[in-house]
Amino acid sequence: MKLCILDRDGTINEDSAEFVKSPSEWQPLPGALEAIAKLNHAGWHVVVATNQSGLGRGLFDVASLNAMHAKMHTMLATVGGRVDAVFFCPHAPEDGCNCRKPAPGLFEQIAERYGLDLSGMPTAGDSVRDLVAGAAVGCKTHLILTGKAGIYRHRALPEDLPANTQVHHNLMDFANHLVIAA
Repeated sequence: MKLCILDRDGTINEDSAEFVKSPSEWQPLPGALEAIAKLNHAGWHVVVATNQSGLGRGLFDVASLNAMHAKMHTMLATVGGRVDAVFFCPHAPEDGCNCRKPAPGLFEQIAERYGLDLSGMPTAGDSVRDLVAGAAVGCKTHLILTGKAGIYRHRALPEDLPANTQVHHNLMDFANHLVIAA
């Protein structure tokens, strides 16, 4: 099975320092939905692993999160794409859970759900913590220079990136890389 794990905020959709709290605030990044569709059409299953501490902070509820994801699924369908599943951590940073990235819990849940060893599977995100979580279970890591990582377009990459992380300007560049490499 060709499985690709993506971060959400800053990778698929616009990120916000005030949190993305509603479907109206959930806006896809240019070309991101088409990138997911391209992956799907090349035989990739796409899942999302996302920290959603706004839940733990009381900024929005699960119904709002579900509505955001329903919007994402609907918009993906209009371009011929799909996300097979969304795995999320609802905890605030101080909760000390194992599912909040950079901890590997979400990736372990994905491996269990799909009955897969994630070694060598690609994961992409816009922050070091996204990639550290994936690297902990053996994923190949890809930094997307959107969202939080946009600052690295004009400065040195962070020193704490997992070894052998590949860098892509946006999600479409990442999708093109996977499709060509397959």
